[in-house]
Amino acid sequence: MCGRYALFRWTAELAALPGFPPLQPAWNLAPKSQVLLLRRQGRQLEAASALWGLTPPWLTDLSHAAPHARAETLASTPMFREAFARRRGLLPANGFYEWRGMARKRPYWLRADEPLLYFAALWENWPAGEHNYLSVALITVAAGNKRRPLILDEAVQSLWLDQTSSPAHLAEVLQSPPPALRERALSTLVNDPALNGPECLTPA
Repeated sequence: MCGRYALFRWTAELAALPGFPPLQPAWNLAPKSQVLLLRRQGRQLEAASALWGLTPPWLTDLSHAAPHARAETLASTPMFREAFARRRGLLPANGFYEWRGMARKRPYWLRADEPLLYFAALWENWPAGEHNYLSVALITVAAGNKRRPLILDEAVQSLWLDQTSSPAHLAEVLQSPPPALRERALSTLVNDPALNGPECLTPA
């Protein structure tokens, strides 16, 4: 499961999007972090800050917020069904972490040749008084005996964000082939969720 990712560098084009929040570089984003969400409002692509952990308005126990959603069951799971139909977004990232091994797991850093990856996500509004807060779930797909983020290339990002996309088209997006990824083994520094600097990428 992708429990951590990083966004420490982004493009000027991304930063120019309406709603782009004050953003600090982050090397160790984990569930319950504030993350950068891209979503389409009308015809316009907008950026916003959102809590990583989906909280639908009907959720009464916020400890049950869902950071991940399986691509295979989005349309049938009550937690995700409505958001899948109406509120789809993207989470930009420079890469993500994966832990491998049995007795002692080793962290790995995975990235693409492009400076940014775009993870498929769902978002919700959480009403609190006069304010609405945004929350997200990252969509995962099977990758061998692990699960990784569903990474969308430019060809399908618009289709994913378009609220008029048909169920058949969305099903095709969910089956998008994974991109080629580069990886390297890391030291165990990133195991500390409180660490959030470039040292997270220290090689093994």
